[in-house]
Amino acid sequence: MAVFAYNNPDRIAVDLGVVRIEGVPVSIAFVVCLALGWVFGLISAGIALLRMSGERRRLRRDLRLAEAEVKSLRSLPLHDAD
Repeated sequence: MAVFAYNNPDRIAVDLGVVRIEGVPVSIAFVVCLALGWVFGLISAGIALLRMSGERRRLRRDLRLAEAEVKSLRSLPLHDAD
């Protein structure tokens, strides 16, 4: 990062749509964008993990119900079709 900041000493204007920030060093803008992308990635991965754990919970519940149904059907006496 030090080499990047040394090689890019220029200042830029950052336009965020609602506000324009003048005189931001390129290295600071780069680090802020990198950090925001990293945080967004963590949030996205966290949401995906929460969804998967909810689906896993639902599938386990469905499996228990299906196993109970199979067990109850196996215990029923057989009726011959005479």
